[in-house]
Amino acid sequence: MVVPAAQEEEGMKKIRFTPLFFRRIHKWVGLILGVQFLLWALSGSMMALLDQEKVGGHSAQASHQHALPAGDYIAPAKLALDGPVLGIALRSLATRRVYELRSTTGTRLIDATSGAPVRVDEQVARDVATMVNEAPIRKATLLAEPNVEAREHEGTMWRLDFADAENSSAYISADTGRFLVMRGDTWRTWDFFWMLHNMDYVNRTSFNHPLIVFVAFGTLWLSGTGFYLLFKSFSRADVRWLRRRRKSAVKLGAG
Repeated sequence: MVVPAAQEEEGMKKIRFTPLFFRRIHKWVGLILGVQFLLWALSGSMMALLDQEKVGGHSAQASHQHALPAGDYIAPAKLALDGPVLGIALRSLATRRVYELRSTTGTRLIDATSGAPVRVDEQVARDVATMVNEAPIRKATLLAEPNVEAREHEGTMWRLDFADAENSSAYISADTGRFLVMRGDTWRTWDFFWMLHNMDYVNRTSFNHPLIVFVAFGTLWLSGTGFYLLFKSFSRADVRWLRRRRKSAVKLGAG
């Protein structure tokens, strides 16, 4: 028997908008989003329990830096410059004094006393790292690009791993020799739960990426259908029960 198109469409509409249909969808969507709700609660609790100083205290600038002493430095005008310079600064590089020259092609370092070019090699990176952490250095690695721990920075950098309780790692710019950031196990733990919390499993930086937006709208839909099913769950018997309770209270008050 062939069902007319009009009847078939009418039947689909009745199934689509019945409380039973919404209850079934609500149940499965609630199960899926419930897992994320659990992860939000777990990750939020863990981030709140971690030591704030150990988590947030690793991005401060080198505390061992000190003011430049007076000395016989080469005048900037006598430096051998290749092309126009956008900026120049006299600063310390561990125990050395250097000029940092910024141009359209990048950044160069020149020894402030000899005028010789300075390259940030492994030894220079180690010298800078010891200014921010006195623990022994276990390993030095040159990174062609930032990893997850140093994602806020750009360019080539050195990673110096220390043999301390936090398994700390200092990141030093291979272009400027500047200390960039320090990371430890507490920060790494916090960063893992931050990844779970903001659902950015790749970059761990965005809080409005498509996945979390989709989950947010799913939560909104879940709330809406939940209220709909709540009101649909009431019947006339519930209302009659409330009326009987109210009448009984009135009679007791009158007696």
